[in-house]
Amino acid sequence: PYYVDVNQDLFLEAYLHSSDPNLVLFLDTCVASPTPHNFTTVTYDIIRNGCVRDSTYATYYSPYTYMIRFKFRAFQFIRNNPSVYLQCELAVCRAYDYSSRCYQGCVTRSKREASS
Repeated sequence: PYYVDVNQDLFLEAYLHSSDPNLVLFLDTCVASPTPHNFTTVTYDIIRNGCVRDSTYATYYSPYTYMIRFKFRAFQFIRNNPSVYLQCELAVCRAYDYSSRCYQGCVTRSKREASS
């Protein structure tokens, strides 16, 4: 666990340990929850489908394609939950495979129409 104050910047780094130098790492989704076991009911999207949802989110330069660095400002859920848990989904792709998820960036998916 990391202990930070509300409104303090939280810096994170994800690193892919692999002997293959031709891999790229991409942060697809990062969601916060007040509980460690439920990331569907009460959640807050920091980034979803590669689209930034939190205005305090920012990426930082990384000298390697297999490392990503980002930050966001710490917050507190309603009802004074003392902890915030993160669940992030990352994609690993071949470098220069421009059809892969890593090179698509923000993907807005259209909602399906419900049948009558």
